[in-house]
Amino acid sequence: MKIERLSTDKIRIFLTFDDLTERGIQKEDMWREIPKVHELFSEMMEQAYSELGFDASGPLAVEVFALPAQGMVVIVTRGKMNAASASDQLEEDEDIYEMEVTLEESEMISYAFSDFEDLLRMAKVILPLLPEGGKLFSYKGKYILQVEPLESEAEEKDGRYQAIIAVMSEFGEATSVTQAVLEEYGKTVIAEDAVKVLCSHFA
Repeated sequence: MKIERLSTDKIRIFLTFDDLTERGIQKEDMWREIPKVHELFSEMMEQAYSELGFDASGPLAVEVFALPAQGMVVIVTRGKMNAASASDQLEEDEDIYEMEVTLEESEMISYAFSDFEDLLRMAKVILPLLPEGGKLFSYKGKYILQVEPLESEAEEKDGRYQAIIAVMSEFGEATSVTQAVLEEYGKTVIAEDAVKVLCSHFA
């Protein structure tokens, strides 16, 4: 579980599927009202407080983004509350979180590479699987390759998807940064066909 602060009232939590499996939670459970999910959310908020000093009392907007074969991104935004609701909140021992949960699923594969040489080695291995597509960004000192879903037959797509993810995992690490964040705060290095362009320029 990785937690980072986005602003004073907003944090992002990256959960791997291992994090969920260890707690007996399926991806589909994340938007269900079940005790295990409440326990996980409480654990996330405790960790956010201890690591970042993020106080999660009061109304919270929770956005959950599912990523393929990587895990889930949970974005928590703290709302403002008035003095009356604050005192009401203190009287409650349990359920201190007022959550408004929305869920989105992204098929985008995103991997970060600290070293340009690792990125190049990955590109050469992956080129036969991914001759087209892919965007490369520079963000916070790392290269981030994002790959859109493949538009082929379901079985072929699943097999190739897993192979692409396996190769990218060998050289880089899964990242929870969304394309919107990369486009706004990062720098676009290669706008399209990133793997092919890398291989042609640095063969």
